[in-house]
Amino acid sequence: MEKICQDRTIIITGAGGGLGRAHALEFARHGASVIVNDIRKDAAEAVVKEIVDCGGIARVDDFDITDYAACTGAVESAISQYGSLDVVVNNAGINRDRMFATMGEEDWDAIMTVHLRGHFCLSSNAVRYWRELAKGNRAPAARIINTTSGAGLNGSIGQSNYAAAKAGIIALTLNQAAELGRYGITANAIAPAARTAMTTRVPGMAARMARPGDGRFDYWAPGNISPLLVWLGSQRSAAVTGRVFEIEGGRISIADGWRSTKGVDKGARWEAVELDEAVQTLLESEIPAQKVYGS
Repeated sequence: MEKICQDRTIIITGAGGGLGRAHALEFARHGASVIVNDIRKDAAEAVVKEIVDCGGIARVDDFDITDYAACTGAVESAISQYGSLDVVVNNAGINRDRMFATMGEEDWDAIMTVHLRGHFCLSSNAVRYWRELAKGNRAPAARIINTTSGAGLNGSIGQSNYAAAKAGIIALTLNQAAELGRYGITANAIAPAARTAMTTRVPGMAARMARPGDGRFDYWAPGNISPLLVWLGSQRSAAVTGRVFEIEGGRISIADGWRSTKGVDKGARWEAVELDEAVQTLLESEIPAQKVYGS
């Protein structure tokens, strides 16, 4: 097997289980040195043992992804031990599901902190390192891989905090791609659908995502997502940046994003009473957004 991430160093957050564990195993299978991050140190240690037992290279780092100084230390430690840092996979996340009318500020703030601040702190430190390499004429083949969700693309009933944070991650990815290409850094996001502890807590999803018992393709297996991340983390993906990939089972697509319609232009200031017809014209010519999940 050709190992497309041979000798590359990867930090994966939230890698003690679910998608993160699958990503860690697949990166290691392709020759990467993997830093397995999780606040559950015992879970991270179990993943590292799996990798090492198969002949791979990995170690645990249970740094807090929302602590900027801790992320600084994680980047410095990776470089010190493995000689470089090539890929950051921002995977860690939590849920605090509530209907918007009953959501409290603690539920809102917890999601924003883990998802948005968590994506910022580690990536920011990695980018500072990569930018210095580029300034020294040692442009890296660096990769940021962010994790969004269909909730961030479409919205999701009972998850306004999560949807807003995941939408923010999409915008962050677009900005990173636009700003960081000059330094040899690409930024892409994935919107995965797979069987994890988070997804199977949603009513009805555990049964829908159950592992088939007859040897058929396990459509919802987390490992189905990971080959795309390995490819994005490799040097083969150098021309691809600023994209959001949706992936589940064996299906990969690209989310097309918001696009402006042709619009109507009066050429002068509108009066409010004139807008009935103008807005109706806009609505008739638009391509409707995909439905909010659960609606």
